[in-house]
Order: sequence, then structure tokens, then C-alpha cells
Amino acid sequence: MLFKPNSLPEPSHDRGRPLLQFLIPYLFLAPALIVLGLTVFWPALQALYLSFTEYGFDVTQPPRWVGLDNFQTLLRDRTFWITVKNTLIYLVGVVPLLAILPLGLAILVNQKLRGIRWFRVAYYTPVVISMVVAGIAWRWLYAENGLLNQVLVGSGLLEKAVPWLTSPALALPSVMVVTIWKGLGYYMVIYLAGLQTIPADLYEAAAIDGSDGWKRHWDITIPLMRPYLFLVTVISAISATKVFEEIYIMTQGGPLNSSKTIVYYVYEQAFQQLEMSYACTVGLALFLVILTLSILRLSLDRSESPSPF
Repeated sequence: MLFKPNSLPEPSHDRGRPLLQFLIPYLFLAPALIVLGLTVFWPALQALYLSFTEYGFDVTQPPRWVGLDNFQTLLRDRTFWITVKNTLIYLVGVVPLLAILPLGLAILVNQKLRGIRWFRVAYYTPVVISMVVAGIAWRWLYAENGLLNQVLVGSGLLEKAVPWLTSPALALPSVMVVTIWKGLGYYMVIYLAGLQTIPADLYEAAAIDGSDGWKRHWDITIPLMRPYLFLVTVISAISATKVFEEIYIMTQGGPLNSSKTIVYYVYEQAFQQLEMSYACTVGLALFLVILTLSILRLSLDRSESPSPF
């Protein structure tokens, strides 16, 4: 019986090719997955385990399983709920401004004017400045004998110096100003990238229809920039939830816990009080908040992406 060439069986070495093609992407991802596993996933699992144990001041003793005791303590912890309130205030105060002000700056620096690149650099400079340096500089500005009070009192706007960082009512808003100042340039660049994708023909057509000046931005820019608005809102919300450096450098959670946020409370419990297990419990609560914001971001990205059908 004769066999046609097309009916010959495939060589045996071709049978393993689909498996090799399946494994190749994971081989390239393996180094990054190993690093993430050792530095992110494994510590996260350990923190989850420690939140159900008692592991504190005497770190030489092994963790002791206590079940949900830490979570019950968390629900009764008045300081924790103060930090939750402060974090929510931080979100409400910082996120809307970081979603709106950078868009206005991006529109301004998107103009074709001489020397406009220098303005872009000037607005972006705070982003590249270390938060440690920025926090120390602003702490000097906010001091009762600092430059800000000297200007306000010297110009007659205030009768006496304002305790910006030592007043329970002003400490948190004062730190929020630093966060907004530091993030303006970063989100401006994101908006600027979106603005430069908008065709100029749309603005010319809008001008013919009578939409000119700032009205054209309301009719054209804002609707087309909606995905970027959602992106900046969610990113700034996650960043504001995790704020730590500003608090640590400028107020250290004071006065009277008025500027203490959840992340700073985790640091305080873990490295000052040496309550490792309770710090992991607070961190788990923070993780749930950030996870919710991340899921919101993914859902918004999916809703804004065009359908292939």
C-alpha cells in the first residue's frame, strides 16, 4: 500500500512545539515573577497570617494564633477611626483639585507660544524634587516665623502668625496643599498627552459653529478627555490613600492625631509601638480600600475602551 506524501506522520520533535510555545512567555516572565514573589506576594501572605496572630514587642517569640481578636480590637480602636476620617478628608480635598487644576495647566501649556517649554519644565519641577526635600522646605515655609507668615503679616493680610502645622484644624489642610503642589506637574503631563491627540480640525469646526474661547474646551476638550479624567481621578485617589512621606516629615500625625492617616498609623504601630500583628491588621484594612479603588479603575478602563464589535 502506497502512502501519499501528505499522509505521512509528522516528526516526533514537532509534537512538543505547542507546549514550548505555551511555556516561552512564562520563561520570559519568570525573573520578574520570582522578584515579585519574594518582595511582594510572600510578604503580603505573611502579613495576612500575622494579622490573625499576636506578634509584638518581643519579636524573638514566635507568633501566637489569636484568630479574629485583632479585628475586634480594630473595630473598637478610636485612633484607627480617626485615621480613616483623616484619610477620607484627604481624598475629598486632594482628588478633585488634582483632577481639575492639572487639566487647566495642561490647556495653558498646550498653546503654541514662544518659551512654552520652559513653563512646562517649571510646572513639572516639583515632581522630580524629593518629597523629603519638599517636606522640609514647606515645613520651613509653614513655621510661625517662616516666610509664609512673614509675607502675610508684613502685607497686612493677617494680624499675627498662623500655626499652620501645630493647629489641629490647619495641620491636615496644610499638608494637603503640599500633596497638590507636588502632583500638579505629574498629572499635567498625563493631560497634555491626551490634549495633543485631539485633532485641531475639531476646534476649527467648533469655531465656525460659534464655540470659541473656553466654551470650546467645554464642548470638545472635556468630553474627549473623559478617559484621562477618570484615570487621573483613580490614580490620585490611590496615591492620596497611601500618603505617608508628607505626614512623617511635616507633622508626624499631630497635633492630637489631627493629621494621622492610615499608612502613618501602620508605621506607628509596627515600628514605634512594635505591634506587628496589629499593624498588619490595619494594613489589611488599607489593602481592601486600595483594592476597591483599583477594581474601580479597571472597570472604568474597560467601560471606556471601544468595543471590538
